Formats: sequence, C-alpha cells, structure tokens
Amino acid sequence: MRTYLDFEKPVAELESQVSELRSLALAEDSASIAEEIERLEKKAREALEETYAKLTPWQKTQVARHPDRPHCMDYIEGLIEEFTPLAGDRYFSEDKAIVAGLGRFRGRPVVLIGHEKGSDTESRLEHNFGMARPEGYRKAVRLMEMADRFSLPVITLIDTAGAYPGIGAEERGQSEAIARSTDCCLRIGVPLIAVVIGEGGSGGAVAVATANRVLMLEHSIYTVASPEAAASILWHDSARAIDAATNMKITAQDLLELGVIDTIIPEPLGGAHRDPAQVIADTGEAIDEALAAFDGLAPEEVRRQRHEKFMAIGRPAEAD
Repeated sequence: MRTYLDFEKPVAELESQVSELRSLALAEDSASIAEEIERLEKKAREALEETYAKLTPWQKTQVARHPDRPHCMDYIEGLIEEFTPLAGDRYFSEDKAIVAGLGRFRGRPVVLIGHEKGSDTESRLEHNFGMARPEGYRKAVRLMEMADRFSLPVITLIDTAGAYPGIGAEERGQSEAIARSTDCCLRIGVPLIAVVIGEGGSGGAVAVATANRVLMLEHSIYTVASPEAAASILWHDSARAIDAATNMKITAQDLLELGVIDTIIPEPLGGAHRDPAQVIADTGEAIDEALAAFDGLAPEEVRRQRHEKFMAIGRPAEAD
C-alpha cells in the first residue's frame, strides 16, 4: 500500500479508483474499463504534476520525511560494492544511527558515512531514528582520519532530524563531538562529497556535511533546526512550524541560490519514494561527477577548495 501525504489526497483518490478498476478489468476484461483506466491514470498523473510543481517548504519537509523514502542502506546497496561496515568509536560504544564503512563506488575505493533512520518500527528503534549520539560522530571522525591516511575519498549521506538531545548524549560531550567532526571534515586532504537524501537537521547534519561538494535531492531539506523546533524558539509555539519552514530557506532551491549547496539532484515525479531505483542511480551519477572534479588534486588544493567554499557563503556577489 502506498502512503499518501495530506496534500496528495486528490491523487490518492484517483489512483485508488484506478486500482479498483484494474481489479474489475481482470474479472470482466472489458474494453470500456480499459479506456476508463487510461483516462483516470492520465488525470492522476496531471494532478501529481500540478501538486509537485508548487510544493511549499512545509510540503517539501513532509516529502523529505516520507516513511517510504529510500534511506542510507538503500543507497549503499544500490551504489557501493563490497561494503564492509566498521563499528565503534574506540572510546565508548557503537552508534547505529550512523552507518560507516569501506567499499567501492564504481570501482573506486571509498569511505562511506551516513545517517540511517530505519524502515520499520524495529529498525527505527535500533538506529535511533537517525539521531546520532557522540559516539556516532567520533566513529565518523575515526573513519575520516583513516580515509585521509589511505587517500580514500569520503562520501556522506545526510538524513537526520538532528543529533540526539538526550541527557546521556550531553553527558558524553555531544556538542564537542559534533565540533570535532566538523573540524575533521575541514581538515582532511581527500575529497569529501555530501548528499542530503532526506532531512539535513542542525549540527547533526553539518558534522558530516562540511564537504567539498554538497548535493541535495530535489525535495530534501537542510536547516539549522527543524521547523517545529524553530517555531518553538521563535514563537513559543511548535504549531507554527509551517511559518518557520516558509521563512527559514530550507529547500534545495533556496539553498542553491544562497550558495550553501552546489547541486540539486532531480527526483522522480511524486518524490524519491515513487521510484527509489531511479533516484539512487541519479544520485550515483551526481556523486561520480562531483568526485571526478578532484581527480589529481593535491591534498592542500582539496583543503583550500573546501575552505574557500565555506568562507564564501553569505558574501555578496562581486559586481561585474
């Protein structure tokens, strides 16, 4: 069963009618039913195109959080060969909110680090809904330093509402772990490519997304705080999340214009969850293109490019 978002109700009704008619057609094999199915399918597609052509920032937030959207492990299975997960931070424990390891991307050995939210109740609890604790970021630092030591490019997949805010995480140095992970992103001399595949929330995302190239899926979001958290801070009312989302410039389109990200990866009509294989393949093409731009560059040049990229954010464009 396909999961529909609130604003997709007109599409849901049309596609439900199509499904019912298909069941009827199997029993009666009527030409008139086939014609009606074709008419309704066309109408449903037009409704979907019209809906997704004018998504608001809040609606994009809902799409980015869609439960059927492909997650980190789906991308690993579709893009990374011989993936070998590496666990633990060598200080405290293993954090399954961040999946990390070695593998081959189109024949190229890489280190991959990504947030995994989980796809059902059991796996979501296992991965803590993609919200990493300090040990997750310390694991990321360990692998990035290893990648630097062995000259391996790093690919990160971002999909988190933010770092885990629990008492235990704070006691073990959550903010310090995020800061050191962000610093490590800036320090390594190998190419780092980050892809926001769903939610890019707060420092929990920045900690592994301070990259040479930041790519975003068309309907993903990247924000300093979730719309609900921002609304609570600004207006003391989380119900104003729609207002926060509208004013925070969290969409890929806004962030590309501001220079925060470098590339938008198109999604299939209706969002990544409607055709996961296609969006994973397109993401692979975008990552390959981004990595190719750094082939042959010395470590200092890679660091310089990354440093200049982030220092340029927020600067007014120079007059022609």
